[in-house]
Amino acid sequence: MARLRLGPLLRYVDGSTATVWVEADRPCTAEVRCADGARGSARTFQVAGHHYALVPVTGLTPGTETAYEVRLGESTRAVVWPLPDSPFPASTIRTPSGAADAELRVTFGSCRWAAPPSDEHDPVGPDALDTLAARIAADPAAERPDVLLLLGDQVYADQTSKATQRWLAARRDLTDPPGLQVADYEEYTHLYYESWLDPEVRWLLSTVPSCMIFDDHDVIDDWNTSAAWLAEMRDTPWWRERILSGLMSYWVHQHLGNLPPAELADDALYAAVCAAPDGTDALRTFAATADADPTSTRWSYRRDFGRVRLLMVDTRAARVLEEGKRAMLDPDEARWVREQALEGPGSYDHLLVGTSLPWLLPHLIHDAEGWNAALCRGERGARWARFGENLRRRSDLEHWAAFPTSFEALTALIAEAGTGPQAPATVCVLSGDVHHAYVAEPSWPAGGGPGARVLQLTCSPVHNSIPASIRLGFRFGWSRVGRALGRRFARHGSVTQAGIDWHRTGGPWFGNQLMTLTLRGRSSRLRLDQARAVRGAGVRLETVETTRLS
Repeated sequence: MARLRLGPLLRYVDGSTATVWVEADRPCTAEVRCADGARGSARTFQVAGHHYALVPVTGLTPGTETAYEVRLGESTRAVVWPLPDSPFPASTIRTPSGAADAELRVTFGSCRWAAPPSDEHDPVGPDALDTLAARIAADPAAERPDVLLLLGDQVYADQTSKATQRWLAARRDLTDPPGLQVADYEEYTHLYYESWLDPEVRWLLSTVPSCMIFDDHDVIDDWNTSAAWLAEMRDTPWWRERILSGLMSYWVHQHLGNLPPAELADDALYAAVCAAPDGTDALRTFAATADADPTSTRWSYRRDFGRVRLLMVDTRAARVLEEGKRAMLDPDEARWVREQALEGPGSYDHLLVGTSLPWLLPHLIHDAEGWNAALCRGERGARWARFGENLRRRSDLEHWAAFPTSFEALTALIAEAGTGPQAPATVCVLSGDVHHAYVAEPSWPAGGGPGARVLQLTCSPVHNSIPASIRLGFRFGWSRVGRALGRRFARHGSVTQAGIDWHRTGGPWFGNQLMTLTLRGRSSRLRLDQARAVRGAGVRLETVETTRLS
């Protein structure tokens, strides 16, 4: 009898269709049956000895909620979800109504270490996703997200838990590189088991649709930080297997579920993997090509939720790293992002740009990254260039500000998308990475700004930590003294000042947290919730900030 190894994850949902991702322990047919009669089935495909299915569910009714079960097998398919004696409510699929005034709740965050078992001390405090799941499970009829955006570092391939390290030690010699980090596809699958078999998170992902994009730790810290970094990594004996396994596992576990059924039907790689007795070679060839030529594939994608448009932008694999030509996005990727943002003027009320790395940073950090980029491209000579490269890696100076041309291009695109009689009410850049949360708002020179309200909304971590010294550094970075120091860095590197200014309007907030945007028509509200242990009341999400955006 086939058994469920991982999942189900509810991924894409619209008014009449959904996709549900599962991993089984053997080849079989996976079927989703809904209480309202909607259903779907798919044959598993095989990658590296694992068996997956992305089940398209059709026949759903707009504006309804229906419970579902997952069955695995052949002619007789046993129910494998919900689990026997589950303490959680039934997993459901909620479909949007399609009404012009429908409300949409978007919850987002990034950077989640897998939570330890419940009987172990958690050194970084309560997990915000676990806590969100507990809140929803306690009152299924209460407010919940319509979609969960996970903005990077869903797994940590380079910072493994003690339990994972013990598992790694049982299968290979940890004195050989990459040591305590994961080395191959099988080890990546263990990270997903550790993270997504967490009972609360497993149930949450089964009942709240999710969109995902990677950041560096999904592969390795500072992934694609520079051409010199990449050359050094490619010279190591273990990197090729690491990067191919990272891209393969990301495609299977995260990327496939981002795509709507119509795009999946036209995806040549998905068709090839599903048609093959074993899709490993096809997927590995794809990953090798994607690594050698980032322009050969696109990890970015677009989702429209009624009159809300979401662009999830890859800020890792699409980079141009050659000094003097550095860009966050290669030309084809940048062109695609621009086309998606500007398509159908007046067709959306809110534009959300999901990018794991913040666009607007504390001024000191922004100027330091621009200065560092100037040093690395040789503006102050070879000695300063070597110093700059070393500093870039040690200090993670690789956000949008470290790619000045790309920063200005994104700024111009945001202004263009937010300008004109059919402009949206808001343009929000949703980001994570920096292990704290804040809201920043740009301002343009007099008479040059967009009509839409533009905001940088940064929320991180979901479950991680930040040293006290770094907290002080972020606070200092927003201060007047920090800003003045940043300008000195910029002058030393002959860095042209950005065409906009910005100021912090909320935060910084530190802790394990999630932000939620509630959008209805042209109105929008923002809420920040933090997971906190409350004496005598366990762990709960506490709202620390609410504000109306438009």
